[in-house]
Amino acid sequence: MKLPFFDLKRQYRNHKQEIDEAVSRVVESGMYIGGDEVERFEREMEAYAQVGYAIGVSSGTDALLAALMALGIGEGDEVVTSPFTFIATAEVVSFIGAKPVFVDVEQDTFNMNPDLIEDKLTNRTKCIMPVHLFGQMADMRRIVGIADRYDIPVVEDAAQAIGAAIGKQRACSFGISGCLSFFPSKNLGAFGDGGMVLTNSEEVASNIRVIKEHGSSVRYHHAQIGFNGRLDALQAAVLRVKLAHLDELARLRGEHAAVYNEELRPYVTVPVLRDGYSHVYNQYSILTDRRDELADCLKARGIPTAIYYPIALHMQEVFAHLGYRKGDFPVAESLCDSVISLPIFPEMTAEERGSVIEGVCSFFEASSAVSS
Repeated sequence: MKLPFFDLKRQYRNHKQEIDEAVSRVVESGMYIGGDEVERFEREMEAYAQVGYAIGVSSGTDALLAALMALGIGEGDEVVTSPFTFIATAEVVSFIGAKPVFVDVEQDTFNMNPDLIEDKLTNRTKCIMPVHLFGQMADMRRIVGIADRYDIPVVEDAAQAIGAAIGKQRACSFGISGCLSFFPSKNLGAFGDGGMVLTNSEEVASNIRVIKEHGSSVRYHHAQIGFNGRLDALQAAVLRVKLAHLDELARLRGEHAAVYNEELRPYVTVPVLRDGYSHVYNQYSILTDRRDELADCLKARGIPTAIYYPIALHMQEVFAHLGYRKGDFPVAESLCDSVISLPIFPEMTAEERGSVIEGVCSFFEASSAVSS
């Protein structure tokens, strides 16, 4: 059996009629940029995320960029963030002339370690940007507490964590703003790129609306530098359909993860779920010191895997000028050597899930038999 890592075609088929009707509605309207679909999606996201304002933008990267620009962050400023994440998190910091300052992560959650934040703060620190990696939120209560003591805003990179929560409070509602990605493989995925900034600040919301329209609030009048960061109406229409099913899809992911956890725990380090937290499993990532051998074994069985992420950001060539060295962030570096993600998607069948479990277990059991 050839197993997909995720299956967007299967997801489309499950909601085909709703999606086709939504796309047809936009095509027939002739309104492809902005308009009613985008505005309705923004209102629905405000209700879902329990925030005052939601502003659709063109990608998750542009959401991060707009969120930092809305705070006036720029040349000479510093943004504290994680070295164990996709490059977009730190890329946007450098893009606006600021400096990414990395804080090592926790071994069990993969998220920013609050114990290490204060040592990284200076009088140039203008933002703390934690990442909610793989679908579980960082320790936002502690992070926001630290930020409040130093009067530093927090921007949440929640690109992988839509719907995740601490208690009943959802991602993107703890900081001054939170950023989402609607890349097709995300839990809430568009039919292309898309993103969103959510905030409870009217000022931030107003700034982002101007920034994403080339710095203009009145057509052809430009008060500041911005960029073309608009969310397409077609993407908004598709996302509205999927949003209505999002919690159910997250529940199915959680069911798959629970079975994985039970069956794989004797062989690998499975994801940790903190008390009082919810996990939406954008990825199901395990740790093993035999990562590459396991990946080869599963590939031979037709089971795909992925590595998020093989190189920590402080070791990326593009950030060499920051002066970091190997060993500066030992936890992140160790995760890069041992993390591997297994297939998980709502439409996965029990048979498919079982084939993954059998593949992992048989690899370790065979290895144990040889060594004994």
